[in-house]
Amino acid sequence: MKKSYFSKYFDDLSILLSGNDSNNLGELSNELVNIRRGKGKIILAGNGGSASIASHAAVDLTKAGKIRAINFNEPNLITCFANDFGYENWLSEAIKAYADSGDLIILISSSGQSKNILNAAHAAEDLKLKIVTFSGFLEENPLRKLGHLNYYANSSSYNYVEMIHYIWLLSAIDLAISIQ
Repeated sequence: MKKSYFSKYFDDLSILLSGNDSNNLGELSNELVNIRRGKGKIILAGNGGSASIASHAAVDLTKAGKIRAINFNEPNLITCFANDFGYENWLSEAIKAYADSGDLIILISSSGQSKNILNAAHAAEDLKLKIVTFSGFLEENPLRKLGHLNYYANSSSYNYVEMIHYIWLLSAIDLAISIQ
């Protein structure tokens, strides 16, 4: 019983992992390299598990990729901005406070419908920043329509979507690290 469960589980992940959007991960790697060469920075954000993905990616980009990267997972920042601007606006206000011209924003949302993430994308648009999105669940989710590069995991399972986002993002970072 357990063997068939895990066999199916990993087969499903394998199919998702090699989905259509995985074909253009090289474009993301190129964007990361362009940021490094242009001395810009990358701002990553997500909620819950996606916030953890953003944190890990920011550290890898900074340490191994020599690309300045930040994420907004500090409780004092989140609670201060959420208290003053509302939870749905805290992230857009953080982007306005921290983003510089030429930065790249990476927004991660399993559903692609989180209000604070959507508002962050609109703030990044207003600042004329390039936006990369990672989403799942519904193919026509609102976040997927807002990025310059969009990566969609075709599943409605949080764990599948988050694992796919994690692997796709870190693989693009690994390629960027190897490009000098």
